[in-house]
Amino acid sequence: MKQGIFAALAIVVGGCVAPEPETGSAAGALAFQQDCASCHGVDGKGAGDFGVQLFQVPPDLTRMAANNGGVFPRDYVMSVIDGYTRADHFSVAMPEFGALDLGPTVIVEEDGVGTPVPAGLLALANYLETIQE
Repeated sequence: MKQGIFAALAIVVGGCVAPEPETGSAAGALAFQQDCASCHGVDGKGAGDFGVQLFQVPPDLTRMAANNGGVFPRDYVMSVIDGYTRADHFSVAMPEFGALDLGPTVIVEEDGVGTPVPAGLLALANYLETIQE
């Protein structure tokens, strides 16, 4: 009898799979509206209600691919948002979002190498790629 209960429990537990964290542009759009739009504008062009009051107006995020030879610099963008890579020209008003909870990690594979990336950070980068002009 005990073996039957354990076997049934193993099947139930074995069948439970945690849902994959949301990394699509829809989740990124929500994160952008919540955390970025007040400075970068709802359209990402740098004219948010708070952003226009800053000493240094936030950049137009819709031009990142155009400013990079037509290629969206996803890894660089995630690094800047996270706070890992910041040049001297970045405003101190830009939060280092890596210090916050950006959700569970997902593995992003590129050239056969898997890198753990917070799901929220990847979703935001995926959204930013969709608004490039």
